[in-house]
Amino acid sequence: MKTNYASISNEYAKKETSKVVVIPVPYKGTNTWQQNSHKGPQAFLEASNYIELYDIETDSEAYKQGIFLADEVAENNSAEAMSLAVYENVKSYLKTNKFVSLIGGDHAVVIGAIKAFNEHYENLTVLQIDAHARLHKEVNGNKVNNQCAMYHASQATNLIQVGVRSMASIEKTVVDTDKTYFANELATDDYWMENAIEAMTENVVISLSLDGLDPSIMPGVDKPVPGGLFWYEILEFLKSVFTEKNVVGINLVGLSPLSTDKSSEALAAKLFYKMLSYKYELEKEDNLEISENTFSKNENKVGKFNNEEE
Repeated sequence: MKTNYASISNEYAKKETSKVVVIPVPYKGTNTWQQNSHKGPQAFLEASNYIELYDIETDSEAYKQGIFLADEVAENNSAEAMSLAVYENVKSYLKTNKFVSLIGGDHAVVIGAIKAFNEHYENLTVLQIDAHARLHKEVNGNKVNNQCAMYHASQATNLIQVGVRSMASIEKTVVDTDKTYFANELATDDYWMENAIEAMTENVVISLSLDGLDPSIMPGVDKPVPGGLFWYEILEFLKSVFTEKNVVGINLVGLSPLSTDKSSEALAAKLFYKMLSYKYELEKEDNLEISENTFSKNENKVGKFNNEEE
């Protein structure tokens, strides 16, 4: 029986009134090493039941914006069928102005999602945070594969890649080095966050692979690679993105839960909720600033009219 996201009350979990929709996609078909990524969405949802829903940093409770937990996109017979199902689901929720959040196992699930986002938003930036470039055009004749997850985005959108530290030589023919912030460069470049954000367009969908984080804090991923981002580093970057750009959706993928350690899914659940907190608290601050500016302008007009009457 499906429960609400983070066990929130039904008041904040209604499909019609929720601003956010969470779509689980427990697909594992193209991973080649650790084989638990299909369990990632369920582990993420279970961990979400135990996070505190008040965020200290933003002094907010993002769940009160409404978070609807959609039915999972079920395991399909083929990667292509899965990708099409994801595309159709994401597209249907975008049409109802939802902030769509995809929680996937295998990275291939983002292919259909990015296609739907790109059709819905003009001049879209895909911000990929990931250990791997994932720019193969195809693998063994298949175009829907975890190693191909960002190829379509590289051809059809403004793709910004952050944290990449593992790739094949063939991907060098596709990668845009002007828009790729390799992990070894982040360690010595004090301005990489500002430069990455400057390269983005206004509308941004975040495609965050959990292996973009360092395995010392995120061991439960399908292909761990040393040298990733740390907790406060990624929060600083994400907060800046939400502050300066219009983030239109999130793809969170790559969780491969460990049987003896729950810290990875706990971090994934907390990180996702932090992003929602940034999204809606910063949006509220922007609206408040607009209201204050409008009030100030009206106040000036009133003063001007009164002076004219005198």
